[in-house]
Amino acid sequence: MTTTFELRKKDEFIQLIQLLKVVGIAETGGAAQDMVLAGEVKVNGEVDLRKRAKIKPGDVVEVWEERIEVI
Repeated sequence: MTTTFELRKKDEFIQLIQLLKVVGIAETGGAAQDMVLAGEVKVNGEVDLRKRAKIKPGDVVEVWEERIEVI
C-alpha cells in the first residue's frame, strides 16, 4: 500500500519516527523507534537506523508492505 504524505509548507523535513506516528504505522514514538532500531524501516531503498533522520520531499519510506512517498 502506498501513502502520500505532504509536508506543511513551513516545514523543510519531518523526523522519521514522527512520520511513522503521523501516518499511523506506529502507535507511539517508542514503537516507531523500535521499528527503526530493528532495521524494519527503509529510506530511499536502504535500511536506515537513524530514528531522527530528516525525511524531506522526494524521499520514500518503506516499512513492511507500507510505502510512504513524501511530497
